[in-house]
Amino acid sequence: MHTKLKNIATVQMGYSFRSRLEASGSGAIAVIQMKDLLGDNTVGCDDLVRIDLDAVKEHHLAQRGDLVFRSRGALTTAAILLEDPGRAVVAAPLLRIRVKKPDKVLPEYLNWYISQRDAQIFLTSRAKGTVQKMISKQAIEDLEVVLPGLEKQKNILDLASLLAREKKLLQQISDKREQYISSVLMHFAKGE
Repeated sequence: MHTKLKNIATVQMGYSFRSRLEASGSGAIAVIQMKDLLGDNTVGCDDLVRIDLDAVKEHHLAQRGDLVFRSRGALTTAAILLEDPGRAVVAAPLLRIRVKKPDKVLPEYLNWYISQRDAQIFLTSRAKGTVQKMISKQAIEDLEVVLPGLEKQKNILDLASLLAREKKLLQQISDKREQYISSVLMHFAKGE
């Protein structure tokens, strides 16, 4: 089944702050920023900036399972909140994507799908701007999502996880091999 993202998820603009964020160790609200999106397409919640913000509406609060989409820059992928961030908002220009029916769409699957080639080609074709590329809320809402059944979504995620693990292990092997060969060559150079 194919469907537009807006049919399976809500997309909300990140919270727009009027001025520079003033960190407060005792702040009641945490802020998810671009720097908190990790390379494995997850959100790191350990170092979220905390601020004093009184009038935040409930619909602005992020929750476990939400996706945070990079709407600006070279990367147009999403990161998933795997843990509950507590009282936290997503800062603009990021977009928050929330699956409407988790019994039909796994947030992890949608997160995976957005970073796939077909989705990336679509998003790149919709990017605006010459120096700083930007993906609009409308563009991400119009993304066609291939939506198999839940069991197939889980299988895809399992295989994608194994692939990521294999890639990491192969990189570690490559790094060890490089260290070993460099050490052997150094011994050879020294005439040992």
